[in-house]
Amino acid sequence: MPALRRGWAATPRPVWEEEPRKAGLAAKGIVLAGACLAVLFPLWIVVVTSLSSRQTITEAGGLVVIPRDITFIAYQELLSGGQVQRAALVSVGVTVVGTLFSMAVSVLCAYGLSRSGSLGHRWILMALLATMFFGAGLIPTYLLVQALGLTDTYAALILPSAVSVFNILVLRAFFMNISQELVDSARIDGAGDFRILWQIVMPLSRAVIAVIALFYAVGYWSAWFNASIYLTDQDMMPLQNVMIQIVQKQEPPTGLAQMIRTNQLSPLSVQMAVMVLALLPVAVASPFVQKHFKKGMLTGAVKG
Repeated sequence: MPALRRGWAATPRPVWEEEPRKAGLAAKGIVLAGACLAVLFPLWIVVVTSLSSRQTITEAGGLVVIPRDITFIAYQELLSGGQVQRAALVSVGVTVVGTLFSMAVSVLCAYGLSRSGSLGHRWILMALLATMFFGAGLIPTYLLVQALGLTDTYAALILPSAVSVFNILVLRAFFMNISQELVDSARIDGAGDFRILWQIVMPLSRAVIAVIALFYAVGYWSAWFNASIYLTDQDMMPLQNVMIQIVQKQEPPTGLAQMIRTNQLSPLSVQMAVMVLALLPVAVASPFVQKHFKKGMLTGAVKG
């Protein structure tokens, strides 16, 4: 028995069970600080440059690192009713309507697929899974959108990419882990499927619903491809497409060309300001949903 105890005491513990050393903690802190700096420093440069005057940008030779002569003229001109403001309103409208529509379809589909007794749920599930591996392609999709008369309409920015099969599978996995006793007791009390979904399933699934809604919202807000192939009217373009015109193609937004030519406004500050406007909604919304990511994604995906 003493020998066994000595053997126990001599057995080394795994590395992950050892107490962290000060040098290791310091190294981890340095690595994390470097990673944060690598992410935040470019954002800092973009924001500072968008708030800099033309003279400051000229003296810095381009991008500005140290803020000086802060001015909001670029934002004031962009949001004064011109092309960028109209594009931002289009993006907000498409994001709100598209997210609501996508969530409604995804939640209903996921709930139906999570009920083992629903009609044809296995065949529908197989058909949805097949779309993750086989797609129709760009040309058939464009011809379908054109045949439905959706070109040059805002519906073309929503319907072709309205539903994600991956999001449906995550929702389905979460719904399947809800206690069946709760559903059965609701049915005994006379509740139908829609009432069960609205009053029992959805309140218990707030975490995963919030995460999936954020996924859809970010997708709609960042989307530019559908607008580039389905829209020809420049007044209908969302913010991302306008940003491409301003940043990549070096085309000044409508109403600001004269100010840029007369040196009242720097084209670089306008480009950076548009990038900030495109990034701001996602940066503001993400922290409010961050607390739901672990519960919403890991619980739904692992247990399913």
